[in-house]
Amino acid sequence: MPSLDRRRFLWGTTAIGATAVLAGCTSNESPNAGASNAAVAGGAGENSQPGKAITIGFSAPAADHGWMAAMTKNARAQAGRFSDVTLKATEGTNDVNQQIGQVETLINDKVDVLVILPFDGKALTEVGRQATDAGIPVVNVDRIFDTPLAYRAWIGGDNYRMGVNAGNYIASQMKAKNISAPIIGEVAGIDSLPLTQERSKGFKDALARAGFSVGPRVSAQFTPESGEQQTANLLQGASKLDALWNHDDDQGIGVLAAIDGAGRKDFIMVGGAGSRNMMDLIKADSGVVKATVLYSPSMASSAIALARLLGQAKGIGDLAEHEIPALITTYSAVVSKENVDSYLDVGFDS
Repeated sequence: MPSLDRRRFLWGTTAIGATAVLAGCTSNESPNAGASNAAVAGGAGENSQPGKAITIGFSAPAADHGWMAAMTKNARAQAGRFSDVTLKATEGTNDVNQQIGQVETLINDKVDVLVILPFDGKALTEVGRQATDAGIPVVNVDRIFDTPLAYRAWIGGDNYRMGVNAGNYIASQMKAKNISAPIIGEVAGIDSLPLTQERSKGFKDALARAGFSVGPRVSAQFTPESGEQQTANLLQGASKLDALWNHDDDQGIGVLAAIDGAGRKDFIMVGGAGSRNMMDLIKADSGVVKATVLYSPSMASSAIALARLLGQAKGIGDLAEHEIPALITTYSAVVSKENVDSYLDVGFDS
């Protein structure tokens, strides 16, 4: 996972200024054009019918990580699903000043709506306000701006509940196995980040409610390499382990490598985010991985769908309110062998 905060909503289920180059301008693409495992938001009834033609600007960090690559892939696939949407997508960048310049270009191009997943929410707040002040509604995705004045709607995940649901699942498994004092490990992400702190707190709180506690814990960097190194350290110091929660499925590639390298099969593992790789392992049920807790990049699909409705002055059909909600927090569902088939469509490639 990227080094900054990231936050699934499925309906029914140096500044470069004006010289920023637009990497994509698509209209009427096939939903699967150039994309596998791309999630598209549901939609039926009147809102799904073609309406006013609009242009949506999209800006996100570089697709240098499985989860982030899926965010951009899903946004493009969702836009291609609508015949009334043209998508102007900037080239992904982890340079804050470059992203600001790219968003400014989209504002100057007078797009109808902006969807912004900022590399740094605080740093992109001012350009979000510029768009809002220019009369362009902004859908802020995941990494939230410092003020609601910079966005019309925010959609993102629930890090605390991600930890809670991971803890609840592990606790239920321990009780089902009649393990009264389990040793439960945790491979966290970057400890200095609020998102990691929220996930760990939720995990600790859920285990405490069940009468359990977190045992050996290490912090990695949301990369396979750090996941492998830190998990190897954890396993060296924990000759006995009953369960392990890894915060991030991209990081989990390394976590599993360390587990395989140590020849350990004495515990169950729960992942985080919902990669297709982990879902395939869950479905096979032949190793330690038994579940993953969603923090799904399908939120990018929903952000595009929300932007379309905003641009057409529509609300969400199943809600009584006439307007799009200001805040939408996605749910961190637990994907296990029992329900994995129903979540494969939102799995992403690590």
